[in-house]
Amino acid sequence: MTATMTPFRRETEVGRDGFGQLLHAEWTKLRTVRGWVRGLGLGAVLMILIGLFGAAAVELPNEASAVPLGPDGEPVRDSFYWVHQSLTGDGSITVAVDSLTQQADTGPGRQDNVTVPWAKAGLMIKESVEPTSSYAAVLATASHGVRMQYDYTHDRAGLPGAVSAAAPRWLRLTRSGNTVTGYNSTDGSHWTKVETVRPATLPATVEVGLFVTSPDHIESAHQSTTSSATAHFGSVGLQDGWQGSGWVPDHVGGGPQSAGESTESAGGFTIRGSGDIAPIVGGIASPGNIVPLGNFLVGTFAGLIAVMVVATTYITAEYRRGLIRTTLTASPRRGRVLAAKAIVLGAVTFVVGLVTAAVVIMVCEPIAKSHGFTMFPVDLWTELRVVVSTGALLAVAAVFALAVGAVLRRSAGAVALVIAAMILPYILATSPVLPAGAGNWLLRVTPAAGFAVHQTVQKYPQVFTYYTPTSGYFPLSPLAGFAVLCGYAVLALGLAVVLLRRRDA
Repeated sequence: MTATMTPFRRETEVGRDGFGQLLHAEWTKLRTVRGWVRGLGLGAVLMILIGLFGAAAVELPNEASAVPLGPDGEPVRDSFYWVHQSLTGDGSITVAVDSLTQQADTGPGRQDNVTVPWAKAGLMIKESVEPTSSYAAVLATASHGVRMQYDYTHDRAGLPGAVSAAAPRWLRLTRSGNTVTGYNSTDGSHWTKVETVRPATLPATVEVGLFVTSPDHIESAHQSTTSSATAHFGSVGLQDGWQGSGWVPDHVGGGPQSAGESTESAGGFTIRGSGDIAPIVGGIASPGNIVPLGNFLVGTFAGLIAVMVVATTYITAEYRRGLIRTTLTASPRRGRVLAAKAIVLGAVTFVVGLVTAAVVIMVCEPIAKSHGFTMFPVDLWTELRVVVSTGALLAVAAVFALAVGAVLRRSAGAVALVIAAMILPYILATSPVLPAGAGNWLLRVTPAAGFAVHQTVQKYPQVFTYYTPTSGYFPLSPLAGFAVLCGYAVLALGLAVVLLRRRDA
């Protein structure tokens, strides 16, 4: 009789050799190595300390002026010179602008003709003469043609081209109830509508007039000078609900930048004014007492260095000590081993980054305010986005560093490479070492693009400044910058899996 042999089958407990068990093993490795735990803790401490230093290092004097806020709560400038009178109910005003020149301080007691692209001259309907009150305006600019603007942040283009005696721009504002419509023309006969707008506040009686303003002449990212603009307006045409009180010369905003003058003649008005009517942005055009939320998280780059050291040694230490053979023997599917390491490391660094970012903002923001600073306002969702994306930034960067460590198998080389790929470009781009163009290029094509998640301040096309990372502006949006970093992490992780499967342990 022939005996029948049943093949041996190893009995395994459900989940013992599954992916869950592998995750548990990697988590045990990470939490039991004191050096790795301390490294993650050091990264968190560095982020907090650098944030605190930035918030508390400078204290503004008590007389530092508060940042004015517009109708939507955004920081704004409202400084100009005008002649105006009251309008009750509906009405219309028409005028031609046939010259607009700008001058800037170029030395002690010296002024020269310059071009200030957003110098403005035109017609305005304003809630009141109080700064930051609601308004609508149709205006000619030095370099951007005719514009329709209202409530500081809104801008719409009209006719292109600069004004001159040979090419005047006719402007018209018409109020109808709670709406204001701006028109422009090249001859005063054929009109085109620029836009109809609804300012936030438009009482029954408003102030309407001719205004001129000129922002600072920005010569470089670090140098600007006060400028003024002079415009000539032709005869003014009025229709409907004017009170006939006559023209009142006035300046809004106070201070020397808004000072100006006006001269009336049979041919119209000549008005000179300085200042700006626009949202406040970062950089050279920003007052020194307003900062973006991302400034508190500038220490993220230092925290990332500590995280990257932990991430690379999390894999290279096993190669150095020969433990990788044991790991791969216990779990022969090598791709799953690297995936487990990436998930555990990414999850832990995400939590560390999330908590640290929340602590930094909660602690640093009130400290900065107590020292006289004002924050660029952000809503709750933007603040939450910054906190969560900071955790995600650390997590994806850690996975990227882990993959590089798996490819190179050497701690020193892997750490040097990931720092050179992500930290060095960020430092170069946010320092005066490189021109702005080169810095922006680095933050587009390197993993350092991920730092764009800290951007919370908005760019406004109607405000000229140098929109650079040092001012809180990145060349890519937060989502696009984070996507670039994720792309590098995926590519590095894919290469690491391929090499791990092909090479001996």
